[in-house]
Amino acid sequence: MISDITAYIQNLITAMELSFNLTNIFEIAVIAVFLLVLYQKFIKGTQSEKFVKGAFFLVFFWIFSEILIRLDLKILGVFLKSVVTLVSLSLIVIFQPELRRLLGFLGQADIMKRLFSNQSSGTRQIDVVKEIIESVKYFSKSHTGALIVFQNDLSNTYFDVGTELNADVSTELLLTIFHPNTPLHDGAVVISGEKIISAGVLLPLTEDPKLSWKYGTRHRAAIGMTEVSDAACLVVSEETGDVSISMDGTLKKYDDLVTLKTDLENILGVKQADEPKKPVFNFNNFIKKK
Repeated sequence: MISDITAYIQNLITAMELSFNLTNIFEIAVIAVFLLVLYQKFIKGTQSEKFVKGAFFLVFFWIFSEILIRLDLKILGVFLKSVVTLVSLSLIVIFQPELRRLLGFLGQADIMKRLFSNQSSGTRQIDVVKEIIESVKYFSKSHTGALIVFQNDLSNTYFDVGTELNADVSTELLLTIFHPNTPLHDGAVVISGEKIISAGVLLPLTEDPKLSWKYGTRHRAAIGMTEVSDAACLVVSEETGDVSISMDGTLKKYDDLVTLKTDLENILGVKQADEPKKPVFNFNNFIKKK
């Protein structure tokens, strides 16, 4: 039986080679690109990705059923083919949300531009600075303590001590984390890029004896973290509602959100390339210097 299957596959390949030409190669390339774009835009990273992998198995079983029928194993081949057909029809129900999204996407006016753009249509661009500023406004007004760490290089940090989140940065999530009645509100939040990596993180406290007694644990943790890493830490005082940022072991207090927004944009690197770079800190405003 194995020899018969092998002979059938060889004959099939030979028949394909006889009629194979440059036009066939172009057609296969077009189909491959089309399927790849659809996968990147609508399937990758969604819950339907595992169903797509299952669809490949259906294709394999359908081909196998055709081979069985050609080998005169018609009962087994027809049974397997019927099962594949029944499961394939059920995919219409399984992929209903994706099909609806696909039809809506194809009906857009700028379909070609969006289809071949680098940005995935399912990916939402997050304005991290805006989300943080909105959070800070509430924290400062309500005197809610908060400690946020901005760090791109996660090899030298303490995020693995906290609770892993790996969630998009959002005002609602930050307000929930630092709400006084939540288990994670006492620790720090580590942000890298557009993601909240972890929450409830314990940071090293500074041991500088010259630091004023009026600064509590959050400020000491913010300064301590920036003394041992290249991170920047934003801290909101629970007692006064004051907002400060620590970098390189120094702490700067902010009196307005405009300056805070500007410094955050510089820290996170979201300024446009043609804009002149402004110093993140005014050294006259330092509370302490290294």
